[in-house]
Amino acid sequence: MNYKRPESVLVMIYDHQGQVLVLQRKDDPEFWQSVTGTIEADELPIETAIREVLEETGIDIVTSGYDLVDTRVINQYQIRPEWRYKYPPGEFTNTEYVFSVCVDSALPLTLTEHLAHLWITPEQAQHKVWSQSNKDAIARHFSIVVPSEQPQ
Repeated sequence: MNYKRPESVLVMIYDHQGQVLVLQRKDDPEFWQSVTGTIEADELPIETAIREVLEETGIDIVTSGYDLVDTRVINQYQIRPEWRYKYPPGEFTNTEYVFSVCVDSALPLTLTEHLAHLWITPEQAQHKVWSQSNKDAIARHFSIVVPSEQPQ
């Protein structure tokens, strides 16, 4: 089996009106997210970000002249137990490099790995996305104050 490398990118896509693009995963319809993807052996994180945005949405950052921003944020998080089989045995932690890009939301998207997409406010997006690192990327970009979560 070809295991995934435990290094990935997250690309938070937004438009000039301040709407955030969120995508609904095919393999887990309750899981909404920004563009994400595994860094391949011969890639730099920024190259992965460009490739994944093109593969998952059809948006060609380079041809369109969009400014992909390396936020200089690097997250480490536990790989979801239901996805660990995709990684080498004993790998439990993923390293994620965060990027952002402003695009024209009027352009059509070509979804390949997702069921649906929404352009929503940053506050809505922050509540819609599943992962904490995705929530944090949205909050950081739009300067949203995140209330600390209370144990229930």
